[in-house]
Amino acid sequence: MKKLKALFLGTAVLMSSMLTKAEESLPTVMLYKTPACGCCKEWAKHMEENGFKVMSHDVPSTAGYRAKAGIPKGMESCHTAFIGDYAFEGHVPAADIKRLLTEKPAGVNGLAVPGMPVGSPGMEYGDRKDPYQVIGFSRDGKMSVFATH
Repeated sequence: MKKLKALFLGTAVLMSSMLTKAEESLPTVMLYKTPACGCCKEWAKHMEENGFKVMSHDVPSTAGYRAKAGIPKGMESCHTAFIGDYAFEGHVPAADIKRLLTEKPAGVNGLAVPGMPVGSPGMEYGDRKDPYQVIGFSRDGKMSVFATH
């Protein structure tokens, strides 16, 4: 019984350290938002709770960052973020960002959640959750549904 308990504890410690290492290996998110945007702060908190480090920058306007990122027309939201060469517009869930970083699908330069759908990360409002799509986009304007929530 003591050996079984020791094996269980050893496995738990090993798994815990593996999870910590996985979280440590997540890249830093560079977030650009306007100073008054509270939902952007909540999205940053969501990202941090999911293992990302967030470097938040308050800017007078995010339009220039959207243009730099190649965010397609109609995909705009309240903040723009970057991880390496990938761009993220709006309230994209951390799980979808992790999936993009893992799968690295050809022709996808970023993800966008247009508008500010209730129930998306940073836009929580009680139990209400409006359906929304996460759109994958390329620099040449091609778009496809990456995830549905």
